[in-house]
Amino acid sequence: MFDRCPGTAEQRTPTLTIKKCPQCGEEVEVFSNDFKVPCQKCGHIIYNDIVSCVQWCKYAKVCVGEEMYRKLMEQHEQMHPVKK
Repeated sequence: MFDRCPGTAEQRTPTLTIKKCPQCGEEVEVFSNDFKVPCQKCGHIIYNDIVSCVQWCKYAKVCVGEEMYRKLMEQHEQMHPVKK
């Protein structure tokens, strides 16, 4: 078994991805725990598609902590609004 949950490793120790701004082509640094990052050159917002076990695991709140859990769930809801 695991000492810790392997699914939340990127929330605890973020990884870096370089994405190209679709507006101007500038390289933008996006960390795995970022929801959105503005392009430093043109200001266009680059979104990070966060898919995480935090969204479905019943132990997530305990695993990542109350504050991080709330932040990640808010980000998920903004990216995937529930249609009525």
